[in-house]
Amino acid sequence: QVQLVESGGGLVQPGGSLTLSCTASGIILNGNVMAWYRQVPGKQREWVANIGSSGNTNYADSVKGRFTISRDNARNTVYLQTNNLKPEDTGVYYCKAVVLGYWGKGTLVTVSS
Repeated sequence: QVQLVESGGGLVQPGGSLTLSCTASGIILNGNVMAWYRQVPGKQREWVANIGSSGNTNYADSVKGRFTISRDNARNTVYLQTNNLKPEDTGVYYCKAVVLGYWGKGTLVTVSS
């Protein structure tokens, strides 16, 4: 059974940082394109970043320069380092195995003073 489990969310003040993790079981992340998305209630889920099998990365303009996606194949885990967080970064963050189509259940990030 394939599972993607996100963790690391929480409440943080504007300007703060969080490290989100997505750990997989049932599949090997190495060789798979992985992505992070986020969703605010009432809005569509939006793409945040992705990382290819060779480590190449892409970011949404809204997070470029503040977020970093990375992967640790030995731990079968993908990370999203989020820095200089803004209130508009608030939402549920999901990871996705892009080609295989698997989603995690998400982790909530709340940026508020």
